[in-house]
Amino acid sequence: MNKISSRVQARIPSKYGQFTMEAFDSGFPDFPHVALVRRIEGKIPNVRIHSECMTGDVFGSLRCDCGDQLKFAMEYIHENGGMILYLRQEGRGIGLENKLKAYNLQDEGFNTLDANLELGFHADDRDYTDAIAFLESQGVNKINLLTNNPEKITAFKDSSIEVVNRLPVIVDQQSENEGYIATKRDHMGHMFD
Repeated sequence: MNKISSRVQARIPSKYGQFTMEAFDSGFPDFPHVALVRRIEGKIPNVRIHSECMTGDVFGSLRCDCGDQLKFAMEYIHENGGMILYLRQEGRGIGLENKLKAYNLQDEGFNTLDANLELGFHADDRDYTDAIAFLESQGVNKINLLTNNPEKITAFKDSSIEVVNRLPVIVDQQSENEGYIATKRDHMGHMFD
């Protein structure tokens, strides 16, 4: 696996606390992945791998729980240390335009998984290789992973990084995303504690 290192970093004061933001290669020069870091020495880092969700993270869409998960992760990392790896793979890897097409299919009765399949994509086209490579470049060999998604845990199986603990990401369900969360739980194996 190729190692990926930070291209540039800067201090980011946020309403959740102080972080360091590090840009690292995504394969698209003007759209790097981002690590939001709050280091606490001597602890196994808590890591959230979060895929870009413009609709939820930026515009507060209630169709998904992504924005709430990002907020939860930022609060958790600020308090407990670690990093959020924000990957530029919108819409489970299908891109923003196709994600909006999937939303239209969902309005016609498709669930989130079947909408992606109807558009000719896999249920989930995300890849966590860059996140793992970045962690390896930082000398990380053990993590506590903030996730409800078993695919993220599986992604570390063939890496040099051990997932010591899975930490649940706990957010409130909204009436607008009940079906979305049910599909993740019932068809994609997501764990909601």
